[in-house]
Amino acid sequence: MGISTNGRRLFIARHGETVFNKIARMQGQAELHTPLTWDGCVQARAMGRALANYLGGDPTPQLWSSTAGRALQTLALVAEEIDADWHQTMRDDRLLEIDVGLWSSRTYADISAEIGPIVDMEHKLFSVRPEGGEFYDDVAQRLRHWIADQSFEQDMLIICHGMTARVLRGVLLGLEPMERFGAPIAHSLAQGSMVMIRDGIETLVIDGDGAGERA
Repeated sequence: MGISTNGRRLFIARHGETVFNKIARMQGQAELHTPLTWDGCVQARAMGRALANYLGGDPTPQLWSSTAGRALQTLALVAEEIDADWHQTMRDDRLLEIDVGLWSSRTYADISAEIGPIVDMEHKLFSVRPEGGEFYDDVAQRLRHWIADQSFEQDMLIICHGMTARVLRGVLLGLEPMERFGAPIAHSLAQGSMVMIRDGIETLVIDGDGAGERA
């Protein structure tokens, strides 16, 4: 059973493509800010336009972001499209990406060459815990704490990260924990996608694969 949001809508998206994403280099929670690529900016704008169409004349959602620069940059572009004040953004470290520890700033290819496969290709998730970092049960725990602190008094727009967004969606939807990963994890969506979750039910707002906007 999904988590009640008191009828409020939670719009959830991953940040747009960054220069690290483009070359398959890991970032995790590294302090280094990697900016969006041009394609990442286009993705953010598209998500903003889709959200504006979805909202129509409804009130602007409360803005939330991880504290990472790439998420805040994405939110700035989305906020412009929905005429929201980016300066009012609520920022929280608990929305940061999975901590990849000593893998940070290294490419997937380099790490795999050293220790073997690190990704479960079927589920598009790490198959091993990053050295010195988190695994999915750790991410779920901090996200549950974040959810518990919310009163859900208004709609929310949440910009976070690929792995984090999948776990957040899994928790909100009430999915069963995946045995291998120790956490409820929603299916993967293309970068540039946005979903809306209300009281445990998910709706696609825009599909980053190019399928267009959906209500």
